[in-house]
Amino acid sequence: MDHSFSTPDLSDSAPDARALIHAWQDFGGVQCFTGVAMTVKCFEDNSLVKELVQQPGEGRVMVVDGGCSLRRALLGDQLAAKAVENGWSGLVIAGAVRDVEILETLALGVKALGACPQKTDKRGEGQRDLPIDIGGTTVRSGDYVYADRNGVLVSAEALLPL
Repeated sequence: MDHSFSTPDLSDSAPDARALIHAWQDFGGVQCFTGVAMTVKCFEDNSLVKELVQQPGEGRVMVVDGGCSLRRALLGDQLAAKAVENGWSGLVIAGAVRDVEILETLALGVKALGACPQKTDKRGEGQRDLPIDIGGTTVRSGDYVYADRNGVLVSAEALLPL
């Protein structure tokens, strides 16, 4: 889905919107994306990410607190392709991804802190739908996420029609 908005303009018009302050990098084929947040907390184990991308995304954005680890990739080409297939709008990952040359060809928004060639262990760990702290603010499942090349904003209220 093509979205035309600017996070700076949204921030100016919605003072309650909160920026997720990190050195985000764009890895997906879509650089401007929005959707309702689903939160995930996991550390060097993407079992829950794998489980969720196999479910209907319904245009949502998965916001993943990966503890800012760059030692293991929480998303790769296979899981990203599954996310596209199941209708996820994007993922915002406070952690690493891999298969970057393939991620950039997929119709999916992917923001992460960096890349790492190593996959995670699958220990079945992780939590979902709990408040997570990323980039100096709290993100809750049900918040609205707006991402573009300028960064990531979250808001408890919709700032644009989805």
